[in-house]
Amino acid sequence: MKLEISGLTKNFGGLRALTDVSFTAEDGELTAVIGPNGAGKTTMFNCIAGFHRVSSGTVTLGGRVITGLKPAQVLGSGLARTFQLVRAFEGLTVLETVMTAGHARSGQRFGTAMLGLPSTRRSENVLRDEAYQTLAALGVEHLADSHLQELPYGQQRLVEIAKALATGADVLLLDEPAAGLHSTEVGYLASVLASIKETGRTVLMIEHNMPFVMGLADKIVVLDFGKKLAEGEPESVRTNQAVIDAYLGRADRDA
Repeated sequence: MKLEISGLTKNFGGLRALTDVSFTAEDGELTAVIGPNGAGKTTMFNCIAGFHRVSSGTVTLGGRVITGLKPAQVLGSGLARTFQLVRAFEGLTVLETVMTAGHARSGQRFGTAMLGLPSTRRSENVLRDEAYQTLAALGVEHLADSHLQELPYGQQRLVEIAKALATGADVLLLDEPAAGLHSTEVGYLASVLASIKETGRTVLMIEHNMPFVMGLADKIVVLDFGKKLAEGEPESVRTNQAVIDAYLGRADRDA
């Protein structure tokens, strides 16, 4: 499903966080959004997913304008978002945590389903099977009975992605999925995201790990001070002098 951003602008009082940002994330491709801290990347994600009301511009998903919809309505339209900080449900296992996302798609109330009422038991079994299959697709089915808070951070990030997949969304917004991961975990995450692309899903990802981005993205969008600085294939962005001056040279120095 194609995601189109057109003229996206966001003001917070007298502060302009985004200015006339436009680009398209194509079907079955991974588009990475990069830029310095404070460039407006997370604000843009919040606008797309309905957490912030845009000041002007439009967000179109699969040909339908979703600007102004609430987060639950955006999710129902086929777009799911992950967060930098992994969100856990206290007391639930990993499998049950992923099932909560499936409930958002099925329309079943998770609390009612947990009571095991006859009217919901069949749906509950289906959701349980689907959640397990989602974990298996990411290679973490062995964590099904664990509690999220007990897991290493890298595994928690994979569960966060599993939650997004379990919603059935065609478009995934991933907010710094490789943050805090060591090199082995980053390599595994890259293989996971490549397999997600192969399913035909569209992925829009904020990320600071440049080797990870350059090896995985089909297209890169660069933000700086809330404006789009550049857009293109990884190699063209890598050699763009304006991008080097604004971000890549700084990222190299910080590495």
